[in-house]
Amino acid sequence: MREFSGLARVDYRESVPAVPIVSRRTRKLVCVAVILVEAVVAVASLLVTVGARGRVVGAGDLPDDAPRTMIVLGAKVRDGRVGDYVGARLDVVVDAYRDGRVDRIVNSGNDADSAGNEVRVMRAYLEAHGIPATAIVDDPLGLNTNATCRRAATMYDVSAAMIVTQNFHIARAVTLCRAWGIDVLGVVAPCDECSVPSLIRNQLREALASRPRAVLDSLRAIARG
Repeated sequence: MREFSGLARVDYRESVPAVPIVSRRTRKLVCVAVILVEAVVAVASLLVTVGARGRVVGAGDLPDDAPRTMIVLGAKVRDGRVGDYVGARLDVVVDAYRDGRVDRIVNSGNDADSAGNEVRVMRAYLEAHGIPATAIVDDPLGLNTNATCRRAATMYDVSAAMIVTQNFHIARAVTLCRAWGIDVLGVVAPCDECSVPSLIRNQLREALASRPRAVLDSLRAIARG
């Protein structure tokens, strides 16, 4: 053992890289940021919910005095075929027209080629189900819900309407259209064929991003008067 007595002792702790420790200040800032985000999400959700209170009905419960114009919001289409979300919305429109409850349909969506020509596909679906072409007004620049409501009010002279979309989306749609001066009634379209993952994804996006943005858009619309 003596032959090793002259070797230098190695401190292996010196060769291990130091792990940076998050400072107390950084942790506090992260906590504050999380709390602020939660507060914004909660307040936005509350304002949107209040904005739609008393103005949402199921597709089978349209009141007799409901507006005669119905706005249908676009959603994903592919290869000339409607997707689950927009297909369910269009079916509500078809039933309402057949029941004599609607005279005019504002068909709103993103009609760009990159979006699959939503409005053209939606019109084709409506016409294939017996809606006359003259009853349909196309809005090819309804790129989002705020744009749809703004254009309905300012471009298509809509002062009162029903608006059709799914449950997770309906309160925001009603709130935005009201902000643009439309006396609106939200109509909930079912989505029995929609997948659970897509429903969860839409619910999360609605709460974390879409509703806070809708509050800002509503305030801007109201400010314009």
